[in-house]
Amino acid sequence: MLSPNPGTPLDNKLLSSLPRDQIDLLAPHMTTKQLPQGMMLLEAGEEFDHVYFPHSGMLSLLVVLKDGKAIEVATVGREGVVGAMAGLGLYKSSVRVVVQMPVAVTEIAASLFRKVVDKHVVLRDLCTRYNEVLLLQARVTAACNAVHPVEARFSRWLLHSADRAESDTVHLTQEFLAEMLGVRRTSVTDVASHIQKLGCITYTRGVIKIVDRKALESLACECYQTLKGQ
Repeated sequence: MLSPNPGTPLDNKLLSSLPRDQIDLLAPHMTTKQLPQGMMLLEAGEEFDHVYFPHSGMLSLLVVLKDGKAIEVATVGREGVVGAMAGLGLYKSSVRVVVQMPVAVTEIAASLFRKVVDKHVVLRDLCTRYNEVLLLQARVTAACNAVHPVEARFSRWLLHSADRAESDTVHLTQEFLAEMLGVRRTSVTDVASHIQKLGCITYTRGVIKIVDRKALESLACECYQTLKGQ
């Protein structure tokens, strides 16, 4: 369920880190709104019409294969931005962007964002540096998917999602989890059941609750701490 209060642009950590004069330049062009879980914000190959700064929740960036399958390569929460490279002239997205958890965002038209970025080095640096963060996420996630077992990846992903949600309760279906992890739904069912038997989580009707975080962290792969450290 979406919060009745979407917050303010300064709830996003990148925006709040900017000098006040540059926030004032962006503010007249910004709109704050809420997006529901499951909404596709951008399809791979589409042009960036807007740049999105989340306040809460999480956006998933997915690589889409020729057969239509998609797998998550990075996530963005209130620490980041989606579409910032539009400020440097990158007009098309290479990934699909989906609302993984209900999210409040501040958005600005890409064309207006580009005009401001052209004149201010701090914003240009922000675009470049955060793109490097997303590339690092993608590399770590690719390595994780290639070498770590499903249980470790499931635990890592659940902890990461709970951190972004700022809650030990996460609303996610098995279908959604299977797509994010690039595995079959039956694999998610088996892993969730096993982790529940270990007393780490409870899982019912698309609601996962972490009941023993330390135990769950012991099951997660090293990638959880690597990504958290960003």
